[in-house]
Amino acid sequence: MTVLVLLGVLALAIGGCVCVVWAERGGPRWVRVVATLTRIAGEVLRGAGKHQRRSLNRSSGGDGD
Repeated sequence: MTVLVLLGVLALAIGGCVCVVWAERGGPRWVRVVATLTRIAGEVLRGAGKHQRRSLNRSSGGDGD
């Protein structure tokens, strides 16, 4: 079951990337919508990753030396 979920997530990610490339080349409206949603999801995930790394650095108590 877990494998099927992971395969589904992988298929969505690949499909989103294909739509981003297709939209850059002037695809139909629905492709541009999916590409926009894919880009927004990427920005949200990137921001969450930065926030998580920042909070981990603070909680470790290290000063970088």
